[in-house]
Amino acid sequence: MLVVEADGGSRGNPGHAGYGALVRDPKTGAILVEKAEYIGKASNNVAEYSGLVAGLELANEINPGSRIHVKMDSKLVVEQMSGRWQIKHADMRTLAAKARKVVDPRRVTYEWIPRERNKDADRLSNEAMDAGMSGVPWKPRTPASAAKAPEAVPEPPAPPRAPGRLHHLEVWVADLEAARNSLGWLLERLGFAEKDSWADGVSYSGEGFYLVLESGPDVHAAPHERRRPGLNHLAFRAGTRSEVDLLARRAASHGWTLLFPDRHPFAGGAEHYAAYLENAEGFEVELVADAG
Repeated sequence: MLVVEADGGSRGNPGHAGYGALVRDPKTGAILVEKAEYIGKASNNVAEYSGLVAGLELANEINPGSRIHVKMDSKLVVEQMSGRWQIKHADMRTLAAKARKVVDPRRVTYEWIPRERNKDADRLSNEAMDAGMSGVPWKPRTPASAAKAPEAVPEPPAPPRAPGRLHHLEVWVADLEAARNSLGWLLERLGFAEKDSWADGVSYSGEGFYLVLESGPDVHAAPHERRRPGLNHLAFRAGTRSEVDLLARRAASHGWTLLFPDRHPFAGGAEHYAAYLENAEGFEVELVADAG
């Protein structure tokens, strides 16, 4: 069996709309594949049905014979696809019929879940809307690997890394949960993946190094002040100028504010396109755009 989680949203209802869908391994909980897409101006319900269709298509590609259990926070879609409610709207009838053609309905079961348990699909749908409204394509955080992907050809061992390369950074924080919601969220958007977690900390793996957020009794009960001697801020490459702008806008919903707004995006100089952000704890991050 495969688990599909799907969601959709519209800013205006109808308004700018997008959906998110993913397929999860029911035993491990691992996400096997995910997809998001901006669909232009549409209603919430149309966006949610579009997410369902996409999720069923993804699951069918992984295993055409598998049973599928769909989880959504849309009571309307769940009840209509389960056959308990009538489908009156023409657009939704069309999408419901499309969903039934993708996968034999006898192989699919539906479950309503509260929104807080549908966070990954909700995240994807919001990423799709953000990207579409900014005129850029949605990009997954990391390349998704389908269950039926061909076996990878072993690569030759990498040469030893030269001394002096960055190995890891450890950032001490007063509130670990708040740091995960702001710094952790931003790291994942930049391509880091959560590696390990424990009672007082969490680590995120990047390309060639990792970063640790840690709290606990050894952290002094004092606010962070980036202007004191020591580390001032972290700077990351964040893609094109459009991608930097998009990430900076989205960060505002995750505890970040824009620094130096009167000079943005050239606070670092006329040839340096970047967004400087600060979170509620006072940590500063710089998102640097690629040259050109």
